[in-house]
Amino acid sequence: MFIRALAFIAALLLAGSPQADARTFVDAGGRTVEVPGRIGKVFVAGPPASVLVYALAPEKLAGWVREPGEKAKKYLLPEARDLPTYGWLTGRGGTANVEAVLAAKPDLIIDVGTVNETYISLADRVQEQTGIPYVLIGGRFADTPETLRQAGALLGESARGEELARYAEKRLADIQSLLADIPEGERPRVYYGRGPKGLETGLSGSINMEILEMAGATNVAAAAGKGGLTEVSLEQVLAWKPDVILASDAGFAEAVRSDPSWSGVPAVQAGRVYKAPDVPFGWFDSPPGINRLIGLAWLRSVLYPDAGTTDLRAEVREFFKLFYHVDLKEADLDALLANTGSRN
Repeated sequence: MFIRALAFIAALLLAGSPQADARTFVDAGGRTVEVPGRIGKVFVAGPPASVLVYALAPEKLAGWVREPGEKAKKYLLPEARDLPTYGWLTGRGGTANVEAVLAAKPDLIIDVGTVNETYISLADRVQEQTGIPYVLIGGRFADTPETLRQAGALLGESARGEELARYAEKRLADIQSLLADIPEGERPRVYYGRGPKGLETGLSGSINMEILEMAGATNVAAAAGKGGLTEVSLEQVLAWKPDVILASDAGFAEAVRSDPSWSGVPAVQAGRVYKAPDVPFGWFDSPPGINRLIGLAWLRSVLYPDAGTTDLRAEVREFFKLFYHVDLKEADLDALLANTGSRN
């Protein structure tokens, strides 16, 4: 009788545990992963995943890949600002290890972005070593609505995922509607310079440049071939003659406006050098995640200032409330858009 009672209690506990209602999930790598029915804590493998989980369910985020800076923390929920920092599991500069994953005690590991054999192999290896389900979710910018829906369903936040997905669909449709009235020959040729010298950029096909393509502009660095991020020379940029220069670094944006070496570039001559906003996460890339949705609104304002009307401040306020869970004051908007080239 005692043994039967223990068995009955064990069955009840199992029925109430996440494993009891486990489900299978086919991820973007074609892997069939058994995930808990209820997910309480998520370990993120890279920066795009951290933004995605924070937007969908901040209370489920185990920690950050990299610690948010003081400026960024102002625009994050208080309970999320000082979460542990575990480092990368993937990508350049990967620093997290299996011990860090186990210490976090997550129910699930998520990676978002490029999916290829390298990432599939890593996911299989970490899942085998830790016993924790590891899911890959595609992160192409054009697929942002599907990314949000898929991740929302995975985390048990389907309604939230649907809400954010509809927002994304509307913003992607808006830019396509705008571009329908602008002939390709009238769209700007753009150089995006990363880093303090501005000589790192993305080639054709780079995930870091997807937003530029979505905005209808031409990436002048595509002339250097297909690939990811790469170093280029000033001579190459001069030869490409971009109409607009976008900078990830404020120092570079300021320097290029007055440096005689750059004076022959049409973008400099026309005063069309803009610093991309980057708080609390990059608006153009860094990371190349769902955070780029608000960057699309900013790009529209600087690339096509005379095409239609858009209230960028209103869009920023709506996005930050919906995705980052914060209410912006007028002073916040001033700070976010300062020196970015926006007319709003």
